[in-house]
Amino acid sequence: MKVLLLGDIVGKPGRRVVARHLSGLRRKLGVDVVVANVENAAGGFGLTKLIYNELLDYGIDVFTSGNHIFDNKDILDDIDALERLLRPSNYPKLVPGKGLIKYSSEGNSSLYVLNLQGRVFMPSTDCPFMEFDELYEEVKGEGVPIIVDFHGEATAEKQAFSHYANGRACAVIGTHTHVQTSDERILSEGTAYITDVGMCGVYDSVIGMDVKRSIKHLVTQMNVRFTPAKGRAILQGVVVECDGLKATSIERINMFEDLYDKS
Repeated sequence: MKVLLLGDIVGKPGRRVVARHLSGLRRKLGVDVVVANVENAAGGFGLTKLIYNELLDYGIDVFTSGNHIFDNKDILDDIDALERLLRPSNYPKLVPGKGLIKYSSEGNSSLYVLNLQGRVFMPSTDCPFMEFDELYEEVKGEGVPIIVDFHGEATAEKQAFSHYANGRACAVIGTHTHVQTSDERILSEGTAYITDVGMCGVYDSVIGMDVKRSIKHLVTQMNVRFTPAKGRAILQGVVVECDGLKATSIERINMFEDLYDKS
């Protein structure tokens, strides 16, 4: 089974680059399942039901998220009805939504996608390590590979978790920082790992956001209304190939929009 995991989709430019490249990428690479982080898909903050359906039409199969998933409050009313949308599983149990999904592709290959959020330099949550243990015990007997989106700020925490889940998760894919790292690897017990998968958004930006507004915030320390940057976007992600419960390869993907398209 081949799984394409896309980095955080940032605003309209991120959705645009996914719309223009995903279907061709699926065919070219022979991808069975597409997973994408969508917590920044609506104007850079949160998600709406309308945009969820838009991205579903583009060919995304499973939607992960993180600390910005509830920035757009409308999603609170819809998240339980959006069957393929995840929020971090280690949020308190009273929070709407779910953090684990079993998905079957058209070829009847199944996998679990688990969404977890780190605790270092991040909003307070339950322990992602203990949450993984609990859920792993529930599903390990099914013989289905587990893909983890670990949404975190700290490199060390992401790396530590990958070793903690080594041999149990098929892949641990880091999200949140929007900057793709070059440390993709297969760990000793067959778990694919990368610290951050990158983003789908404007390349000449500050993690997908407008440069001037980002600099103003950092220089003045005042509240600034952040907006997605405009310009040429890049689609970033990784393709993980699974053989049974373990990964056999992980490959980074970087795909720019055409030069003429900077709307």
